[in-house]
Amino acid sequence: MTITFGQIAGLIAALAFLILVVFICAVLKQLVTTVKEMNSSIQALTKDASSIAGNVDQLLEKTNVLMDDINHKSTELDPLFRTAAELSESVSDLNTASRSMAEKITRSTENAAKASLALRFGKMAAGFYQRHKDKRK
Repeated sequence: MTITFGQIAGLIAALAFLILVVFICAVLKQLVTTVKEMNSSIQALTKDASSIAGNVDQLLEKTNVLMDDINHKSTELDPLFRTAAELSESVSDLNTASRSMAEKITRSTENAAKASLALRFGKMAAGFYQRHKDKRK
């Protein structure tokens, strides 16, 4: 039995095809394993995302309740702030009136001091005049 070159080439091609099939089978096995792991990871992520979404919904509900409560309390505090602002204005007005009164009192005191000084000078002048008049007699 003699093997021709064509048969040898066919045998080599068959062996190459067999090696290719074995290599592809190994790659496909790895690919299947990777896809299974990926599917399990996706399922775990989906579960986690559902859990997180539920927690976010609860958190949003609680946040909305808190915001409503804060808004309600804020509207209750508005009159207090208005009253504080009015009180501040009243205190400012009182300060202005007090300063004005203090300035008037200061001016009155200065005028009284000037009048007292003028009165002293007048008494001194009258005393000098009286002494001068008494000396002439």
